[in-house]
Amino acid sequence: MTRVLIADDNQDVRKTLRSFLDAMSGVEVCGESRSGYETIEAALSLKPDLIVLDVVMPKLNGIETASILKKVLPATKIVLFTMYDDYVQGLASTAGVDLVVSKPDGIAPLIGAVKTVLHEAAGETQISTH
Repeated sequence: MTRVLIADDNQDVRKTLRSFLDAMSGVEVCGESRSGYETIEAALSLKPDLIVLDVVMPKLNGIETASILKKVLPATKIVLFTMYDDYVQGLASTAGVDLVVSKPDGIAPLIGAVKTVLHEAAGETQISTH
């Protein structure tokens, strides 16, 4: 079972992501967070396999949060789900983000990214940027 932490300051986005991720086989949403600090605290406590992370959040943005998380939980995969995919691509890579997925493209690419991470974790394929 792959444990997923959802990090987004928008409650509706978190609720939607949770409903889709909960429906996936082999995925358990282990928690949700609303800010960068809250995400770091939750990740350290819950030790998720995957974090779906927004860029624009209070206290610490998603890039700063990802950078910290990759230092303390290097095996945890991070998918950045953002409105600003083109703008943050280089920063995301430097921060250790595994995939960047555009929110305007909808939920299907995110589900595909989660599946990619699941397959990669099982050694079936290599992670690439979407």
